[in-house]
Amino acid sequence: MRPAHLSAAPPVVLVAHGSRDPRAAAATRALAGAVASVSPGRQVLPSWLDHTDPRPAEVLRGLVAAGHDRAVLVPLLLTAAYHRKVDIPAAVAAAGAGLRVRVTDVLGPVGGAVDARLLAGLRRRLAEATAGESAGPDAVVLAAAGTRDPAARASVGRVAAAFGAGLGVPCRVSYASAAPPEVGDAVARLRAAGARRVAVAAYFLAPGRFHDGVRATAHAAGAVAVADPLTDLPELADLVRRRVDAAAA
Repeated sequence: MRPAHLSAAPPVVLVAHGSRDPRAAAATRALAGAVASVSPGRQVLPSWLDHTDPRPAEVLRGLVAAGHDRAVLVPLLLTAAYHRKVDIPAAVAAAGAGLRVRVTDVLGPVGGAVDARLLAGLRRRLAEATAGESAGPDAVVLAAAGTRDPAARASVGRVAAAFGAGLGVPCRVSYASAAPPEVGDAVARLRAAGARRVAVAAYFLAPGRFHDGVRATAHAAGAVAVADPLTDLPELADLVRRRVDAAAA
């Protein structure tokens, strides 16, 4: 029998990559609060793979100690690359026995489909960034963190294609690390092709060194605006909730 103090809904553990930048941890905690607000009856706990405590295995072991026998783990990742394939399973294994953990899909495209909530969050941030412009962008760069995984890069390309189609403008991908092109090159190529109002959408969940670099390089290349990361937007919180519901069904 489940102890009376435990909810019938399994707790949710959010797992972020982690960063030395304290803004990143603050963004993850804010997203945990936003997910909790749209998930009545669920405990939502943040964790990090690196740089910030607690680590996911520690949180999972704490749930066992509290009497839980189930949990849902959400990788706060936009691609299913190394961290999803290696680090997340290792974290679950390190938690030991006594807890059934369901791991959700990442927040990026799953099976080729781009979630409408993800696109809506990107549109909201881009609209915020361009609110002071006299006209909307005539081209967009989708700036991502970067990965060497070809399948993960393909998923970023699908987001860019869907995002550009929704806006009705060309959209190029750029990466802050691990793969070309970098954001300045992508902005320059669009401007060379005739675009005059190139804006940059941030395919990032939290602020940090990569996003700061994207902002500086994009403006230097002539971008009219650079969007903020998704952080704790309502669209992102709802996407996490949907991932949890699908995994816990």
